[in-house]
Amino acid sequence: MSTTLELRKNWLVKNWFILSSLVAREFKLKYRRSFLGVAWSVLNPLLMMLVMTLVFSTIFRFDIPNYAAYLILGQVFFSFMTASTTAGMNSILASASLIKKVRIEKAMFPLKSVISELVNLAFSMIAVVLVLIFTRVQPRWTWFLIPFPLLCVVLFALGIALALSALEVFFRDVSHLWSVFTLAWMYATPIFYPVTIFDREGQAAAFMKTVMPFNPMYQFIDYLRSIVLGGVVPSGTAHLVCLGAALVTLAIGLLIFRRTERNFILYV
Repeated sequence: MSTTLELRKNWLVKNWFILSSLVAREFKLKYRRSFLGVAWSVLNPLLMMLVMTLVFSTIFRFDIPNYAAYLILGQVFFSFMTASTTAGMNSILASASLIKKVRIEKAMFPLKSVISELVNLAFSMIAVVLVLIFTRVQPRWTWFLIPFPLLCVVLFALGIALALSALEVFFRDVSHLWSVFTLAWMYATPIFYPVTIFDREGQAAAFMKTVMPFNPMYQFIDYLRSIVLGGVVPSGTAHLVCLGAALVTLAIGLLIFRRTERNFILYV
């Protein structure tokens, strides 16, 4: 056990400078020649929330208390997952020239993409706080549990990013399929509508209600909404489901990446 911990510590120390440099470079490139800069990470979720609140609370008339806060909490988590996995998926191919010239830990590239999007998520959380203040959501002690679902969604996204970055090297169509899949996934996740919408009659609604517990993003978002808006500590089962989904996805992604990374040089 001590030997394993020591190896992990040495790996982090050895690669920390490389990782931090890659994250800094990614962050600078993203906001280069941008007038608003990092402020866009705050404005974007706010503007999206305003548009979606107007559409879904007035036209579709979903009866959800404090809809603006309900919406933005789901929106920022799902947007982080989509952005980090998409960036991570393209990270190996985008760094092909560096991989060919320098001996470097290849997992650094999808990892830096996820960390870069995590920094953007931190700025987006400013928008969440502003919405919570504006809608007069009372602070609760359960807010101290926010790091748990945040950690779960980061590990979950990293696992997907590792798997996709490896698959993208060999199958270029993965990026196109992933964009379609994430769009369908977003609409299948109760981000801008209540999960009770599936209580209505019909085979489609019954099917969605059956498979919803197996949607990891629903579990993460529902956990976040419970502690922020409801002030309720989720059950032990909810903790295990969130953590289990994150760790299993990370393990699968890491396995796929490690099994294929030796052949990256032949295809990039």
